[in-house]
Amino acid sequence: MSVARGPSSVNVALVQMRADVDPAVNRKRTAEQVHLAADQGAQIVCLQELFASQYFCHDENIDLFELAEPLEGPSLHTFQPIARERGIVIIVPFFEKRAAGLYHNSAVILDADGSIAGFYRKMHIPHDPHFYEKYYFTPGDIGFKAFDTRYARIGVLICWDQWYPEGARLTALQGAEILFYPTAIGWLKSEKEAIGHTQHSAWETVQRGHAIANSVYVAAPNRVGEEGTLEFWGQSFACDPSGEIVAKAGLGEEIVSFELNRDLVAETRRQWPFLRDRRVDAYQDITKRFIDR
Repeated sequence: MSVARGPSSVNVALVQMRADVDPAVNRKRTAEQVHLAADQGAQIVCLQELFASQYFCHDENIDLFELAEPLEGPSLHTFQPIARERGIVIIVPFFEKRAAGLYHNSAVILDADGSIAGFYRKMHIPHDPHFYEKYYFTPGDIGFKAFDTRYARIGVLICWDQWYPEGARLTALQGAEILFYPTAIGWLKSEKEAIGHTQHSAWETVQRGHAIANSVYVAAPNRVGEEGTLEFWGQSFACDPSGEIVAKAGLGEEIVSFELNRDLVAETRRQWPFLRDRRVDAYQDITKRFIDR
């Protein structure tokens, strides 16, 4: 493992959008936003989870597997030339068809020359009311990864992964300077009034905790709009290694931009040496499902 060489200051953008029912429309509109982000100076751009479609997991419908695409599919073919042309890194989440009957919730990381810098498959798969992801997605089998790109060493996880400190830690231990969490999360309309604020606060707080515990930046692009029973809450955000929010979107379509200060990551790790003080000799039980007393 090596920490990527590159500039100490990197401009990062998160694309927050509504989704159309037509994947071709979503790819076209998202490509336009990526070009706009590049025009505004972005060097790394991250898209939201399953950006090419509406969030289909609120139903169990066998016909929706037709939305899946191989790695060498239309999403890659849309954004690979843009990465090369604009000299930017693009994180492209997609519904992966690995084989008939074998599907993943995945992301490909395109480096600034258009080459594939890395690939990730979502590890934690939820199965809650209107988030029936276990019906569609096989859990990832390539582990947690960090990737060297032209501008920084980055980690990519996906949505439900953001609730688990283990994934953040294992990615940070590979030298990631920033963790990206492409996301599709929102309120069930029937619950929003009673517990909506609590749900959103927990989502934001746990990710800020990952930033602090690992001395990394964390960035989470989320979608917006109403789709069936779900109202996606947007509010894509980024926080620095102290957990301070450095950029945050509202409830509409938006490009969220912020500066990744790579020197600050190193400085924070010297001042708060959490990695030094870990008791790696005492964590064996972390691999158990539960510790019976």
